[in-house]
Formats: sequence, structure tokens, C-alpha cells
Amino acid sequence: MTAEEQRQYWVFAYGSLIWDPGFDAAESVEARLDGFSRSFCMESVVYRGTVERPGLVLALDADPLAHCRGLALRVAAVHWPETLAALRERELTTGAYREELVPLDLADGRRVQAVTYIMRREHVQYVGGLTVEEQARIIAAATGGRGPNRDYLFNTARHLAQIGLRDPALDELSRRVQALIAAN
Repeated sequence: MTAEEQRQYWVFAYGSLIWDPGFDAAESVEARLDGFSRSFCMESVVYRGTVERPGLVLALDADPLAHCRGLALRVAAVHWPETLAALRERELTTGAYREELVPLDLADGRRVQAVTYIMRREHVQYVGGLTVEEQARIIAAATGGRGPNRDYLFNTARHLAQIGLRDPALDELSRRVQALIAAN
């Protein structure tokens, strides 16, 4: 095995990459990233909303007291170049995220470096600090190129629960969005 083949390539999935990574993972392990929270702090003007009616998508928002649990997805070395290119095309569409290599603590005790995408607070799409009610109203009404914003929320909350990483904040937001949908 060459040195390149022995090198490990990891991606940290905390939102839709958990349930729709767009690539085959050679390995998937529960992981924790310190210093960031999973937050609906990014307006979506392409995938889950439009410029006229933005939706909201999850982003990693810097918070020195927080941590985010998600999945570390290992990509086989032979597939890394095309996987990284596809991730960049998907995640860097509007420039709201910055790509970073971050340290992850894996559930099995390993520590790895992984590529992930972090919200740029200075970007026009950053909308941190929205109330749960504001988030619910936006998510219930928005639709973009990849479908209704609500589906993004529901899929993420459901998949986190399925892998044992239930997120109470996303569960509460899901209940509020479902109530708004039922009321309309």
C-alpha cells in the first residue's frame, strides 16, 4: 500500500450530509466537534429557498462553549479527489461556508482531521439569533431547487434520531413547523 493509499480522508457531516452525502463512505463513525453548534443560521437561496423567499439550512456556528455531534465519513483515497470536488461544488455555491480541516473525536476513541463547512458570519446569508418561531415560519414556507425546506429539517431530525444523536432543538423545531403546516 502506498503512502497516499494509507492516508485517511474524512468529512464531518452534521446536517444533510448525514442522510444525503452524495458519495460512498468507506466508514461512518459518530463524531464530536468542539467549539461549534449546529444551527439554522444560514439563509438558503438555492437549495431550500430562493432569493425572493429564502429558506434556512444548518451550518456550524462558532461557539467556544458548544459542541456538535455528527458523523465522520471516511472516503477511500482513490475517491477523494472527485468527492472533494463534488463537496465544494455543493457546499461552496454562494460562498457562505468556508471549508476547514477540523479535529474530530470519534466515538471509538480515535482522533482524526476532517473537512467540514463552517458558516462565515460576515456573509450576507448569516442570520444567527433567529427565534424558534421565526425559524419555523421560514422553514414551513420556503422551497428551493432541492425541494421544500421542511423536508430538509424533517430528514435531518429523523436521521439524527435513527443514529442515536437526537437533537432536542431540531425535534422542537420540527414540531413547530408541523403545527404551522397543519394550521394552514
